[in-house]
Amino acid sequence: MDLNSILSKLETNNEEEIKRLLHQYNVENSRTFTFDPKEEDLRSRLCQGLLTVLGRQVGSCCQSTCLETLRILSRDKRVLGPVGTREGMLVLAGLARLQAGEEGGDSLQEDAQTEEEERVVVEALKCLCNVVFNSVAAQQVGADVQLARGLCARLHAARAGCHEVGLFSLRLLFLLSALRPDVRGGLQRELHAVGLLTEVLERTLDLRWVGPYEVAHPGLQALPIPAEDNERAMEALKALFNLTLSDTSDESAVSTCFKMSTIVPPPKKAKGGDHQLRLVTAIMRHLLMLKTQTEDKTEEAHSHAINLLSNLPVSCLDVLIDLPVQGGQEEYSGKNMDAVQVLLDFMEKRIDKGANYKEGLTPVLSLLTEGSRYHREIRRYIKTQVLPPLKEVKVRPEIGSTVRNKLVRLMTHVDMGVKQSAAEFLFVLCKESVDHLLKYTGYGNAAGLLVARGLLAGGRGETLYSDDEDSDTEEYKSAKPFINPITGHVEEPMPNPIEDMTEEQKEYEAQKLVNMFDKLSRQQLIRPMGVRRDGTLAPLEEALRQPTADSSDSD
Repeated sequence: MDLNSILSKLETNNEEEIKRLLHQYNVENSRTFTFDPKEEDLRSRLCQGLLTVLGRQVGSCCQSTCLETLRILSRDKRVLGPVGTREGMLVLAGLARLQAGEEGGDSLQEDAQTEEEERVVVEALKCLCNVVFNSVAAQQVGADVQLARGLCARLHAARAGCHEVGLFSLRLLFLLSALRPDVRGGLQRELHAVGLLTEVLERTLDLRWVGPYEVAHPGLQALPIPAEDNERAMEALKALFNLTLSDTSDESAVSTCFKMSTIVPPPKKAKGGDHQLRLVTAIMRHLLMLKTQTEDKTEEAHSHAINLLSNLPVSCLDVLIDLPVQGGQEEYSGKNMDAVQVLLDFMEKRIDKGANYKEGLTPVLSLLTEGSRYHREIRRYIKTQVLPPLKEVKVRPEIGSTVRNKLVRLMTHVDMGVKQSAAEFLFVLCKESVDHLLKYTGYGNAAGLLVARGLLAGGRGETLYSDDEDSDTEEYKSAKPFINPITGHVEEPMPNPIEDMTEEQKEYEAQKLVNMFDKLSRQQLIRPMGVRRDGTLAPLEEALRQPTADSSDSD
């Protein structure tokens, strides 16, 4: 459609003709995301013209049509110059009924709205989302005019408003908190947005508290979360993810929150104000026990819950298991492991997908690792599910369909983050004992972790664990002397290749092998290495210069 004709019509006051032309443009470009570079200047002028019309006193129907056109244009970050200004952002904020500006923000214009006026608010919020996402200048203006304060006022007041108004208000808050560290800090400290978003989740999920950190159990016959409620809950979870990021993780906030995955930062320790975060943990536990309208949506909801749990202090994770259990589970000190089992099922499902491990699997692996490291009951339960007492020792540990087999295969994955996460998880389940780890994985699969930890010579990690015993099955005890420590299984007897050689032939072959290694070493294709006394690798000549450690059978 000819943009010049639209531009000329915008200069008139003929609302009906403006609506007709813009509606036609909107229909033609509703699914357009790539624009003609030759018309870039015309589209930029069209953005300015639309803002001029929106600044006039025009009807709600004309406003919503103009905003729809502006939303389509805002997909192109190169034409947002007129919109990313203070004037342009204030026009959109006003139409979204956000009380923006330095002087205001705590009060909100929420008069009764007609359906057409509501549509204007929704389209304005959609425009703001696009513009903030695509324009650094708009992000700065959004921070300057305190859009976040207006959004918090709306969310605080919106007890039962329009679904789309709530949805895009949450999405805009998520974008601002992801793209502007200063806005994120203000939301955390001044606007108490963590508490506010917790209240939003309580209302959206219709929670009923029956204890300090206990939500009424939904029951086996609970209805799935309605689709609209689930959408709003997901946006609230994404915003909460940003607001609970540790200070050291701020730089990675944008990439991780848009993909909703992260290499989880080190666990945060408990602080005096953890009551709010423990409430969040309780809500996440409740969410893990719920279903949505489809299996894919349920998995997405659980993924968001796991990402958020990964940000919380590890001391809060006891909330996941401190609930009454049906029938009792005395072996786990009466702790309720239902949520932990959901996490394990989620982990196995993500492993079985066979793709996108870094974003889809590492968050839940990290969460389970830290939960097992700091909570004895969680570790004991997970170990019974993942590393039950060994009975089958004739098959390599990476071969098979058990969870253990799948995790051991990941220990040699090409992605370093995935490999390290899987190895660390199994290491913690073995109470960071090298001997126990090798029993379940074999030396070959565990070598990468042992090198990284400086534990090639054996020993334990630094974390202290309880003294509960690890019992071996009779099958394992009888087969243990015959297990190949490198592969981790009992191998079939192999013919001895030098059995029929004379002593002279053996010496010849040995010398030949030495010469081959010497040649490769001189050409620097390989470098002979040894193990220092501290368990780390070093060039062979350096390792040999160190005194030999006393041999010992102690643990």
